Amino acid sequence: MEMLLASERRVTRRAAIVECHAVRERGFRLLGTRAIDLSVDGMLVLTSARALTGEPVIVSFRLPDTDVWIDATATIARTLHGRREGDPGRAVGLRFDPLDSASSRRLRAALERFPPTYPYRAQRVDYAATAAMIALS
Repeated sequence: MEMLLASERRVTRRAAIVECHAVRERGFRLLGTRAIDLSVDGMLVLTSARALTGEPVIVSFRLPDTDVWIDATATIARTLHGRREGDPGRAVGLRFDPLDSASSRRLRAALERFPPTYPYRAQRVDYAATAAMIALS
C-alpha cells in the first residue's frame, strides 16, 4: 500500500527570478530585492533580515521579462533560515493578499512559460488520508 502525499499547494510555483522590493509595514524596513520563485498566490524572497511569520509586507515586483510592475500587500507565510540541505539561503515566503483581476491575469500569463520549481524538501505524507484509504479498502 502506498502512502498518500499531502497536497498543500493550490497553485504551481514557477522558477522565475524577479526583481522586487519587499518592505515590512512595521518600520518600513527593506526585506529583500530578489524573488527566486513566484506564483499567483505569492513569492519566495531572499533576505538577510530577520522576519516573523504573520508580519504584513508591502511588495512591488516586476513581471518577468517586462517593464510592468505589480504592487501588492502580502503576509509572511514562512521563513527559511537557510540551515536545511537544499535551502536557497535565508528567505521569506510571502502570501499575497488578493490581487486585482487585471494584475492576476497579467501575472498568470507571464508565468506560463516558466518551469515549476524543484521542491527543496521531500513532500510530507498525509497520514490521515492514508488511514482513510486503508479503512475504505
